Amino acid sequence: MTTTDTHITYYTLPLSGLSCQGCVKKATKALEDIDGIRIEDIDTQYVSLEALGETAEYPLRQAVTAIEALGYQVGYRHHLTLSGLNCGRCVAKVEAALDEQPTVFSHSVSKTEAHVHTSLTADTLIKMVDQLGYQAELATNDDQNAHTAHDTTSDMDSDTDSGAEPSDSSHNRSAASGSEPAHSSNDDTAKTTSHATRQQYVLSGMTCASCVSSVENAISSVDGVANVSVNLAERSAIVKGNAAPDAIVEAVENAGYGAEKVEDDNDRRERQQHQQAAELKNFKRSTIAGLGLGGPIMAWGIFGGSMTIQSSQDQWAWGAVAILTLLLLATGGRHFFANAWQALKHKRATMDTLVALGTGAAWLYSTAVVLAPALFPEQARHVYFEASAMIIGLISLGHAIEARARANTSKALDQLLDLQPPTALVIENGQETERPLDEIKQGMTLRVKPGAKVPVDGEVVDGSSYIDESMLTGEPVPVSKQPGDTLHAGTVNQKGSLTFKATGVGSDTMLARIIDLVREAQSSKPELAKLADRISAVFVPIVVAIALVTAAIWYVVGPEPSVSYMLVTATTVLIIACPCALGLATPLSVTAAVGRAAEVGVLIRDADALQTAAKLHTLVFDKTGTLTRGQPEVTHVKAINGDQERLMAIAASLEQHSEHPLAQAIVNYAKAQDLSLPTSNDFNSESGKGIQAQIDGTRYFIGNKAWMDAQGIETSSHQSAIDAMTQRGETAIYLANADSVQALIGVSDPIRDDAIEAVANLQSQGLEVIMLSGDHPDTANAIGRQLGIDHVIAGVLPDEKSEQIQQLQQQGKRVAMVGDGINDAPALAQADVGVAMGSGSDIAIESAQITLMHQHLGALANAIALSQAAVRNMKQNLFGAFIYNTLGIPVAAGILYPFTGMLLSPVIAGGAMALSSITVVTNANRLRFFKIKSNDK
Repeated sequence: MTTTDTHITYYTLPLSGLSCQGCVKKATKALEDIDGIRIEDIDTQYVSLEALGETAEYPLRQAVTAIEALGYQVGYRHHLTLSGLNCGRCVAKVEAALDEQPTVFSHSVSKTEAHVHTSLTADTLIKMVDQLGYQAELATNDDQNAHTAHDTTSDMDSDTDSGAEPSDSSHNRSAASGSEPAHSSNDDTAKTTSHATRQQYVLSGMTCASCVSSVENAISSVDGVANVSVNLAERSAIVKGNAAPDAIVEAVENAGYGAEKVEDDNDRRERQQHQQAAELKNFKRSTIAGLGLGGPIMAWGIFGGSMTIQSSQDQWAWGAVAILTLLLLATGGRHFFANAWQALKHKRATMDTLVALGTGAAWLYSTAVVLAPALFPEQARHVYFEASAMIIGLISLGHAIEARARANTSKALDQLLDLQPPTALVIENGQETERPLDEIKQGMTLRVKPGAKVPVDGEVVDGSSYIDESMLTGEPVPVSKQPGDTLHAGTVNQKGSLTFKATGVGSDTMLARIIDLVREAQSSKPELAKLADRISAVFVPIVVAIALVTAAIWYVVGPEPSVSYMLVTATTVLIIACPCALGLATPLSVTAAVGRAAEVGVLIRDADALQTAAKLHTLVFDKTGTLTRGQPEVTHVKAINGDQERLMAIAASLEQHSEHPLAQAIVNYAKAQDLSLPTSNDFNSESGKGIQAQIDGTRYFIGNKAWMDAQGIETSSHQSAIDAMTQRGETAIYLANADSVQALIGVSDPIRDDAIEAVANLQSQGLEVIMLSGDHPDTANAIGRQLGIDHVIAGVLPDEKSEQIQQLQQQGKRVAMVGDGINDAPALAQADVGVAMGSGSDIAIESAQITLMHQHLGALANAIALSQAAVRNMKQNLFGAFIYNTLGIPVAAGILYPFTGMLLSPVIAGGAMALSSITVVTNANRLRFFKIKSNDK
């Protein structure tokens, strides 16, 4: 960019998606309608513009919006991972720097990442962030722009740093921009790109929520880590950044835990299943050993046997029990003590600390009584070996049940992983060979036989069949596939045989992207979970402190034998406290809810979206393609002067030169009626108004009322017919000759079959439903009445949608936006929750937090209901965990003793602790069976 005049600024912007001169003409027409913009030069890859006025950024952004509204792309969409940003001020600082750049069209910045739409290269953005004192890297999912991450020659810096190009840059655009357009491919440059990576790890040694914060802190301290999310329920971690895997594993091990890097979700699942099987086996052994030893001892005491040391025979007998209990603690209870020791070495306390202290104190006290009974008052010579054994047995039983239930919460993800077959049938040199999936490369020719699963994404080149896509989209009706159609990995071929070319393999398939989204969402944390983590981080030290205070009080003011009372109450406090329930309260609910949503074709991007969706007040629907089919049709024809078929053939002959959706509707109507189109010549059009051409010696005009007025053609006598069309939600198109209107054509975008029911369902949930439309108010309100929507915002330009969302938010409403087009992306990003239709543009889906993978709007009501159920479930779990600990700890400390004369047994405390975790896990698993309405599946 240079400014040769104080009022003229020159820009050269990269373009993509323009494939021919017809596309160039469409873009040119869109730009010509913008005040303050002059076109210097334009082709399929670049446009050079003059922006007039002292505030050139405004017409420039209008130009970008106009081109992208046509379905093309301007500039690049970079996804950067950020590090070094510690607070909101840091984020604001980066945002301010981006706002100062006129060629940054939009951006979204957080402490860990930035999404930037700009004509600047990625290198320029990275330098800009570096100059602010932070670090930035190009994220892995920015592969389409990978070649723009770094300038290919050093002499480009002077151009790219300025953010645009000099006035003579049209002759050397590639050098001026510092990069190729986003759709081109430059392998050499791509190889030099420094990428942030997404790494997965399977963890071991974690037992409670305090472990989660310890592991997260350890990984976050490694250089190059941009973001980390640890999932207690799955014993896993997702790390983003470019840190060395060895450094991450070392950091976790130094924190007292174990970590193994996994390459993909199948590898992760295999290792987790192996780990879970080993854990379950150990817990079963510990349960059998603990209950097998503690049960008979407890029964002995219940049925009248002496539990005190009265003679040397008692010492020998209970001495043998002490040895057996010690063996149990060293084998079945070993992991409790080993983990507690690791925690102590790292100056922290976990659930294992509580169990080790409780069971160890009971054994030490009892063993001291056995070895030296004379040191204790006669009434204090009670032994508690059954407490140590039963606690180990009961807690291990709880862990075993919990582990089995935890495995069930991730079944939805496992089912997605099972969709992809392990092998594919490759056609090479005319022969078919079966090869492992990891050997399949993009461009290979494959065959899928009847009844087989499609192994990778591809494009049909030969054959026809029907494909069952219900496992990905929830759509129950098989979809017809012909040459040129797209296939998706994991879908099932029905009867025919298809030959197709692989277009997406490995992590580039739709199935892989869905799995990644579900995986990240299940590992993310809503605000409720972050609150629980903060409490859990200090929970165990507080419980230990309470146990010490309890022991001191009972020792000082308790009845005799005070030492015995002191031991029982302190041990019971340690054992009954359950940080596990706190740690599992939200992760399991999130995992189950996100998995259940994925089963029915609803992708929830993160846990915050899940929580926010439960609190929505207002849903704003973009009309076209969301509430309507997005495919205008001719719904009414009024022939005024002549035969209807002849007039519609003339109309189609005129409109066949236009790519406007309304024009295409008229052409499609003529094709459906098998009309023969007359030849037209001397064609001329005016953007936004209409078309004229010569047919059989007569000049015809087709377009809107403004076009008729411009030709001096009288229309007032047809106003009643026009009003009737408007009331039906139709757009009226005039067909006229030089003398008068010949026909009126009503075109409308039909309402989706399920839209009326979906709107009613949402309204029945107490949500306000608003329709956003660019139509004339009369037309938009007519469609709103058909849908049962009272609040309609009409006449909204594409770049005004986000402003409308913002205005609703300023009224204190929590707003969701539902859309499918490129021009919906800013509004989707602005909304509290953005919802994209799965058939919509990639940009819209990227901007949304929730994606409906199929066309049923009823899924939205289910997604909101599921979110509400998930948040209720989280609150139930947290409430139960808090109430359990709030009531259980005081009771264990003996607060009821003055009124009842009874103390809680450590054995009962151990059972209650195990039961609290089981209750939380069982409650979370209820979400797996959340009832979905039938129109979703």
